This record gives sequence, structure tokens and C-alpha cells, in this order.
Amino acid sequence: MQLLLLIVAWLGVESARAFKLQLQANVGELFTYKIAPQLFNWTHQVIGEQFRYRPSLQDYPDLPSWMRYMYSHEYHAGFIYGTPPISAAGKSLNFDVVALNRQNYETRQLIISMFVAHKFITPNVVQMKIDNLNWVHLMDPGRVENLRNIFRKDLWPGSKEDLSVVFMESAVNMGGRLPLRPQQREGVIVHVGSFAQFSPRLKELQEEVRPLYKLPSCTYKRTSVQKIFENVGFKLDWCAFKMVGIESPTEVLYHNNHASGRLDEHQKQPHNTEVQHHNENWMAISREDVPMRNYIDEFAFAFAIPGMILAVLLGMLSAVLCFQHHKFSIHMDYPMSSTVQMVQCSDTNPMQPVTTLKSLKDPNFLLDNISMRSQSPNNSLYQLDSGASGIYARPKPPPYKGGTLGRNGVDI
Repeated sequence: MQLLLLIVAWLGVESARAFKLQLQANVGELFTYKIAPQLFNWTHQVIGEQFRYRPSLQDYPDLPSWMRYMYSHEYHAGFIYGTPPISAAGKSLNFDVVALNRQNYETRQLIISMFVAHKFITPNVVQMKIDNLNWVHLMDPGRVENLRNIFRKDLWPGSKEDLSVVFMESAVNMGGRLPLRPQQREGVIVHVGSFAQFSPRLKELQEEVRPLYKLPSCTYKRTSVQKIFENVGFKLDWCAFKMVGIESPTEVLYHNNHASGRLDEHQKQPHNTEVQHHNENWMAISREDVPMRNYIDEFAFAFAIPGMILAVLLGMLSAVLCFQHHKFSIHMDYPMSSTVQMVQCSDTNPMQPVTTLKSLKDPNFLLDNISMRSQSPNNSLYQLDSGASGIYARPKPPPYKGGTLGRNGVDI
């Protein structure tokens, strides 16, 4: 029984034994570390998802706020990364990493002791987004070196001595959307910084892409330095390419001008303790300096100007309709007024020569024609000839025969 307890205790100690590791990080510089099975002396890997890791700050359930842990199914390993802030400078941090073998449920522990060295934060930073990579791809030192060489050799030669990656995070964790197809990359946000001033070529590139800042994404845009990044496998979203640093960005020139004006005023003031103490106090804006809202102008822009435009459009529409109506009336009256037909009027005697020509528009023509035709005793109907077809009217009434009336009013 005692032997069995000793064996169980030995197995527990063996499975829970801890390995120690010493690391160093710099303030304002990206720190990355890969957690692989080799750190726990596990060399045999049966399945791809055999091992799981759980890192945390020693005696705490989670990591510091500036550090993140993510597991990569592509590399079958875990990664801890982050940028130490100034508040962590000169401190030593201990991390516990517990590893689990899912095949036999064996657990092992790794203790990482990390010292955060003090370093001045780089003032000039270039921010960019790489669309064709995931966050885990920038854990490769060779790919990071290729990105740094683009700036050190071509775009930013002055940063050759101290250029470093100061920030890296997945675009999805920064608020981006997952791609529609799983085969596409999520994208990664990268910041590189240096103490060197921005080169003229970087400033030209900033002015080239500055009109694109109002767009959320513009992968279709090509710039003058597109080939330099594509030759080493980077496709950038130029809407997210920005330069931030000591030199004033183009978006905040107005604020910088006002700040420089205030600085000149302070330099003209006498340097005594009372004035300096007075300048440190925050002065609120007075009520008279608060801009007043002018409702008359707003009503003018909201109603008067649209009303005038509407009136002009209605006038133009009315003029067009009136012109079309007048043109249509003229078109309908024109054939009747312009056409004049002349006919020959003759008596019933065919041997009598034609004496006069009368127009169809003459009101006496119809009566004359009727009177001429009514002289023939053979026609009980009178006919108006117009062209090839005839128009027949009502039959002619019988002639009136006059009689005599008697005394009683009876016709005799």
C-alpha cells in the first residue's frame, strides 16, 4: 500500500514538474514568444490538436492588460505577445504556463520569468494594415525582417539604426470583420517606429493616400510604392496607412497652428512664479464667447432656398406646357385654314356654260347647290358630292299646297 502511494506521488510530481525560463522585453517594443511542445519536453505529437496551453500571471488568473495569448491552429502552437507600457519598466514578471496533453491528460508547468527593460518610446510611428496575412504570420522573424527592410532601405533610410515593431494585433480584434471565405486572411495591424524624422518619400506617400482616409477600406487602390511591398509578400490597405509622430500630421495642422500661437504668447510673458502658476490653471470659456445659434439662417436654408427653386421649376414647367398646348392648337387648325377647294357651279341644263367658281367655305355654296339639285323632279333625295363618296341627307319634304279655311276653321 505504501509502495502504491509512493508511485502515485512520484507520478504526480513528475507530471506537475515545472520548467523555468528567463526572457527580456523592452518598453514600447513588441514582445512575442512561441509556446510549443518542445518547451515541456514533449516530442511526440500524434494529432494536430493534441496539446493545449493556459498562460497566466503568477498568482493571478489572467495575463496583464497589455499582453495577449492566442492559439494558432495553423502552427499548432500558442503565442503570447504584447507591448510593455512605461508603467512596467524595471519590473520582473513571472508567468505560469500550464500545458495539457489531451491524449493521456498529462499536465506540465512552465514558469517564464520576464524582465521589462526601460527604453524611450519611439516618437515617430508608421501605422499600416496588411490584408493578406494573419496575426500569426508576423510571429515569423524572417517575415518581420523583410518588413523592416522595406523601410530601412527604401522608404525610411534614417530609421536604419533603431527601427522596430511597436505594435501588432489581428484586424478582427481591432474591430474588423471576418472574411466571407475561410480561405481568406483576416488581416493584421502593424506599427513600426523610430526616432528618425520621416523621410521625404514617406511624406509624399502620406499625401498620396490622405484622400482615402474617409473610406473604410480600399484594397483596390494602387500607389507608387505598391510593388515594393508586393515583391516581399505584403498587400497593404492604403486607407489605413498613416504617419503619427512629433512632426505635425496633415490632419491636425489647424490645431498645431493655434498651439504654436499660444506658445509664442507664453514666451512673451515674464517668467515669474505667479504667472506660471496662473497659466497652469484651466480657464473656462465665458458665456459671451459661446457661439449663438442663428435660426433665421437655418430657416432660410431649409425653406426659402428650396421654395425659390421649386417656384422656378414650376414656372419652367408651366411655360413648357403652355408652349406645347399652343403648338398643338396651331397644328390642328393649320390644315383646315390653309386648304381652299374650288368647285364649279352650273345650272341643271348641261348645255349651259360654266359661269362662276365658288369656294367650299362659302356659306351660300351649300344652299345654291341644294337649290340646283332640287330642280330635278327625279331626285327624291338631295346629295352633296365631296370627292369620290357621297353624303346623303334627309329626304326633301313634300311641297306645301295652300287651301282655304271655312268659318269653323276646317280646311276645305
